[in-house]
Parts: sequence; C-alpha cells; structure tokens
Amino acid sequence: MTERIKMLGICASPFKGGNTEIFLRESLQAAERLGFVDTDIVIAADLEIRDCDQDNWCMFKSYPGRYCSKNDGMTEIYPKVIEADAILFASPVYLARVCAKMAAILDRLRAFSFGRHRGVMKNKVGGALAVAWHRHGGIETTLLSILNSMYVLEMIPVGVHHAGAYFGAGAVSSLGGSGQGVGADHHLILQDEWGLKGGRDLAWRVAEVARMMKVGRKAMVKDGVEPHILSIAKMARDIYAARGEVLPQEVIEAKGWAKYPPIEPGEPSKAAPTRQI
Repeated sequence: MTERIKMLGICASPFKGGNTEIFLRESLQAAERLGFVDTDIVIAADLEIRDCDQDNWCMFKSYPGRYCSKNDGMTEIYPKVIEADAILFASPVYLARVCAKMAAILDRLRAFSFGRHRGVMKNKVGGALAVAWHRHGGIETTLLSILNSMYVLEMIPVGVHHAGAYFGAGAVSSLGGSGQGVGADHHLILQDEWGLKGGRDLAWRVAEVARMMKVGRKAMVKDGVEPHILSIAKMARDIYAARGEVLPQEVIEAKGWAKYPPIEPGEPSKAAPTRQI
C-alpha cells in the first residue's frame, strides 16, 4: 500500500485569487495528480495574523490545541501545519523579500521549534514559491528568505535542478517578466509556462522526499528503532507517536535511549548552556 502524504500550501499574498494563489494552486494540483498526495490550502488574505512579539508563551505555557498566546488566524494554521507531512510556502515578492504576512507566519511557527512543542516542524519537507512583477525583481532573494526560515525550523527544504528551481520555484505576473501588463488580464502568471513548470516539478519533488521520509520513519519504528538522534519535546513526540513515526516517550525512557532528555518548561538544556540575546 502506498503511503499517503498530506501536503499543505500556505499562500501569504494579501490579494485573494491573485497570481501567488494561482501559482500555489497549480503546484498543489500537480501534486494531487501523483495519486498519493492529499492537499490543503491556507489563504492568509482571509485571516488576521499578528506579528510575533516573543512573549515566549509558546515556550513555557503552550499545550495541545493552544500553541500561542495570540488568538488570531494562526489558530487555524497551527493544526494544519501539525497534520502536514510537507508544506509549500508561497509569497509575492515585496522589495526583494517575503511579504509581511509570510514573515509573520514563519515567525509564529517558532512555537513548534522551541519549548513545549519543540520538534513539530523537524523533518517536515518544504518548498518555496515566489511571484514577482519583474523577471529579475527579487525572486531568488525571496525564495532564500523562506529557505532560511525552513532551516531554522529544522525542516528539509528541497529544490529541482532540471527546472531551474534551485532554491524553490519562481514565476512572474507581468508579460514575460517585462513589467508590462496585457489589458485587463491580471493573471499573467498563467502565461509563464516555465515558471508554472517549476512549481509543478517542485511540488512533485516535495512529495517524493516527504514519502521517503514518512515510509522510512515508520519502518524504523516498526523495527523498534527511534528515528531521532537529537531529542524532541514530549508534546511533539506524542503527536508523531500517535502516527507511528516515532517511538512513544515511555519506550524511550524505559530503554534509556534519550541521550539528550526532552526539554520541559523551566529546565535548561543539558547539551548546551542557555543564552539570552
């Protein structure tokens, strides 16, 4: 039986139904055609998402079902992220970087990389998508800003060499990336076939790696082998143990395999000293 993959797309554009959303949907539809991928999409234009103010509530007070002190659109996004095996992040290019909402979403995902839910993002496979008005108007720098966040979150970002999507997939929303429009046609990304191909190929590559990761983890657990060498927090372990992708916490403790014990609130890491910035 082929292992099914859950792929989440997050569109951060403030424009609903715009070129960035079209690019993401085209990429997700390509993944669905593989036959083993189930997709979901978040349209951030529908949501109010506040900035992270680093109150550190997520580190010391979060619990299953409540991951951040702020009650906003992220409460809809967090459960979808937990369920996803793979994530496509799509942003328009703003001044050669991600837009404000994408920055806020990525910042708020720190709730899954620190403290009580540390490890939720670990080894999720990710892909970056960016849409610019000009062909050389900041696509790669925007993709790199998303990739940098994925590295910090301990995700596994992928690219596609033959499609030129080395750091992710980029496309343009003007005619040929020239900065010129065509009448009332506001969806010129549909004419950027090479860009669309990059998005489709990237989605396939993300699905490919995510399936290998998921099958591999389950096979290891079936053989009694813990996939993680570096520890994850108990609440993250509980999530993935329920899916058969890590060993349950009680097994880890009984066998004494946790070289670096999961960090609980108020307990400094034994692997490294705590530091303040």
